[in-house]
Amino acid sequence: LFTLFSEISMSKNIATIYDFDFTDIDGNNVSLRKFEGNPILLVNTASRCGFTPQYEGLQNLFIKYKETDLTIIATTSNSFNQEYDSAEEIKKICLVNYSIGFITSSPINVKGIDSHPIYAWINETYNEKPKWNFYKYLFDRNGELVNSWSSMTKPDSKKIVSKIDKLI
Repeated sequence: LFTLFSEISMSKNIATIYDFDFTDIDGNNVSLRKFEGNPILLVNTASRCGFTPQYEGLQNLFIKYKETDLTIIATTSNSFNQEYDSAEEIKKICLVNYSIGFITSSPINVKGIDSHPIYAWINETYNEKPKWNFYKYLFDRNGELVNSWSSMTKPDSKKIVSKIDKLI
């Protein structure tokens, strides 16, 4: 319990998204510090959700902005009971069905007391939390939240693309 409260209180001292890290779908540590100065689109995803086809829109963004410094990160999560337990099963969906090229995390929690520190920080700092899968968070070059969108907004929608275009 002490460790949990330490992590939560520590997250209050974190100033930007670049201060976090996570484990990618292949088990490697990913420090967001290496993307410092880049705009980041962070999306919580799930493979067995009605919004799962939005992976295609995320891949479209990845291809469209591949020559820029936009970083797209999908954080897989079973917080809404719609994700596989194993990274291997998730990879099959992401790679076979959608051929994704952007960064994808191993499963993390995005809500509740055991949410990953990045989502705890978003909630504490910006009073934002995903209410379902495929919530989207866009951060500027300073690591500050610019905008967020619900599951209903497609990743490659004009709303999101216009905000990205202003950042790059």
